[in-house]
Amino acid sequence: MFEEPGPASVLKIVERELPPAGPGEVRVRVVLSAVNPTDTGTRAGKGVPDGVSPPRVPNQDGAGVVDAVGDGVTGLEPGDRVWVWDAGYGRANGTAQEFVVLPRRQVVRMNDDVPFEAGAALGIPALTAHRCLTLASDGPERLAPGALAGRTVLVSGGAGAVGNAAIQLAKWAGATVLTTVSSKEKADLATAAGADAVVNYREEDVVARVGELAADGANIIVEVNTDNLAQDLDVVAPGGNIAIYVGGKVTIPSFKAMLKNVSLDFVLTYTTTDEEKDNAVAAVAEAVNSGAFKVGEEAGLPILRYPFEQAGAAHEAVERHAVGKVVIEVTRP
Repeated sequence: MFEEPGPASVLKIVERELPPAGPGEVRVRVVLSAVNPTDTGTRAGKGVPDGVSPPRVPNQDGAGVVDAVGDGVTGLEPGDRVWVWDAGYGRANGTAQEFVVLPRRQVVRMNDDVPFEAGAALGIPALTAHRCLTLASDGPERLAPGALAGRTVLVSGGAGAVGNAAIQLAKWAGATVLTTVSSKEKADLATAAGADAVVNYREEDVVARVGELAADGANIIVEVNTDNLAQDLDVVAPGGNIAIYVGGKVTIPSFKAMLKNVSLDFVLTYTTTDEEKDNAVAAVAEAVNSGAFKVGEEAGLPILRYPFEQAGAAHEAVERHAVGKVVIEVTRP
């Protein structure tokens, strides 16, 4: 936990009493706690405002085992393997602790053959990716096999956690997926995730290459860098959608966008509507339980593991833009 915002060194391990599971709540024994850039931002005092001041326990995502259920909870029982989302948003207790108590809605059962690493990698990255892929006015509200059939998706930064999730979810939904990366190593990861074609933007002309791969343009663009907007407008299909999930200043060549009747949306998974979040959670749960969403280097998302006592180092790894999913080993499986 941390008592005041600051560098990773403010994180410390403390002993606390076991929290009870109240009515409608589930107590989860956390096996793996994932670290996202918003988690390091919250710890540093620069995160998404949620009205909660320190002291607080960081990290939104994680996977573990149901330890206890409160009155009125159905569909879960002690021993079930689960993943959780938005654990530390609007509350002081995130997943970087042995036990976390959450509302039933934020605890999602996963099949026994789904590794905890996969469960921990869902949450913010996968739910963000789902929202980006379902924003188009003529698109599905919820992804499922075939939901994006016939569409071309361009994922900017296919080796990142959101990029990896967007590739895997779009392929599961039947899309043709193109992605951009900055190195051969990242290209290998994006290919492992399932991308149909990978463009190294440091070595290739993205506009020309995407034009060769998708003559009609990309119907959906999942964008991680606002500086790419002018380029995106060159390669987006008429009537296409560009979804941006990262902060930054935006300059838009508006006439170019008008010519193609392009829509531009901004995504923050924390503040989506209940219906949008429920659709995303249900789709992501189906994808992971069916084996369509995987993790590890063989799936394009290396797992970088840190012991519990090195939680600060895990946060620092994310701040250094480590390639892969950073997880903290909180308890034994």
